[in-house]
Amino acid sequence: MALWRGSAYAGFLALAVGCVFLLEPELPGSALRSLWSSLCLGPAPAPPGPVSPEGRLAAAWDALIVRPVRRWRRVAVGVNACVDVVLSGVKLLQALGLSPGNGKDHSVLHSRNDLEETFIHFMGKGAAAERFFSDKETFHDIAQVASEFPGAQHYVGGNAALIGQKFAANSDLKVLLCGPVGPKLHELLDDNVFVPPESLQEVDEFHLILEYQAGEEWGQLKAPHANRFIFSHDLSNGAMNMLEVFVSSLEEFQPDLVVLSGLHMMEGQSKELQRKRLLEVVTSISDIPTGIPVHLELASMTNRELMSSIVHQQVFPAVTSLGLNEQELLFLTQSASGPHSSLSSWNGVPDVGMVSDILFWILKEHGRSKSRASDLTRIHFHTLVYHILATVDGHWANQLAAVAAGARVAGTQACATETIDTSRVSLRAPQEFMTSHSEAGSRIVLNPNKPVVEWHREGISFHFTPVLVCKDPIRTVGLGDAISAEGLFYSEVHPHY
Repeated sequence: MALWRGSAYAGFLALAVGCVFLLEPELPGSALRSLWSSLCLGPAPAPPGPVSPEGRLAAAWDALIVRPVRRWRRVAVGVNACVDVVLSGVKLLQALGLSPGNGKDHSVLHSRNDLEETFIHFMGKGAAAERFFSDKETFHDIAQVASEFPGAQHYVGGNAALIGQKFAANSDLKVLLCGPVGPKLHELLDDNVFVPPESLQEVDEFHLILEYQAGEEWGQLKAPHANRFIFSHDLSNGAMNMLEVFVSSLEEFQPDLVVLSGLHMMEGQSKELQRKRLLEVVTSISDIPTGIPVHLELASMTNRELMSSIVHQQVFPAVTSLGLNEQELLFLTQSASGPHSSLSSWNGVPDVGMVSDILFWILKEHGRSKSRASDLTRIHFHTLVYHILATVDGHWANQLAAVAAGARVAGTQACATETIDTSRVSLRAPQEFMTSHSEAGSRIVLNPNKPVVEWHREGISFHFTPVLVCKDPIRTVGLGDAISAEGLFYSEVHPHY
């Protein structure tokens, strides 16, 4: 009987300690082990589930990410598409006979020397950038060397094609892609992507993607982060030639979500053509039936006048949702004299409070309100170590799952894994931050067990989550497009929209 009582007593205490662990998961492990040892019950059992911050965060994401009640069935994407030729930037420039000099940013590339200086400028910062190469013959020569370079890889390219390709991975979605699709690109596209005959052309548009790894050196230069530099001489995408084909295809396709990208490709055009095309973009968007949300994906730009026109010439009020990264967000606020516009560049990780202030300003100044006829109600911001989804209250649902899904795909796609491999990623987001600097914001302390943080400001909701950053990324191109597509896939727009 005494033996039975001892066993029952031990079992009861084990159950009690287990309950303490479940009810107080943040209680230090040392305290639990001390409690267990003091009861002379032998070695303490390992706490259940993953123990690393990365493991706990990934597990919490998996529990949070659920499909919305109302789902998209048909998604139309346009209008920039190309073939990405991906290779080592340093090795290509060496093959072209170039050597590392001083970095200098050129808004448009006119020569090999401009290419070398601009590449060095951004590799030194570890920042992504995209530029237009003005000289057709020189670009053709460089593209030929790049395409035939040992180890060069050919991929689906262009924001629209990449977003369409990501959506097409979901077999229950029908995807329409309009853009300049040549034979190589058509071959690379998923079978689930439908391309209207009017979008097919005889020759592909090539974009050269020069990648570099974190810590990679070239002369005195050392890259602080893995990233890429993109350049092209792309006239079809630059003139947005497929815009009218795209809009005319919508009536037959009947989408319930439209994704538009490629405005940044107009930087190589004259100011007059840019102004004219932007007005045509606004007209085209207004032709899309009311009630169909339109997401605009921005990309790297250097022309402040063009960016200012996109903000002010009715493009922002005409779209429902925006996707952009830290470079594009800062350039946007600089171009339109928004908050923190005096900041010349981000100092390392973009400050969460500053990012939040700019997102708030965009939605307050250009988003939907009782006094403004605007459709803009959602912005999906992404940077290397964290993401934020900002929405005007009352228009979107499932954004907690959407922001988590976007961050999760950043880790899996960069590492080329199906699920998060916690040994290959690291949690680099700020451990604590302020939610605003232009007003009295809240102080947030990051908790991997509750990875999505929510706060509210004057009718706008913010959902923040860290990213599990791939330590040795396989491929960085198209991450932003995959993030936006995944965030949209898990988003639900309210039916009264």
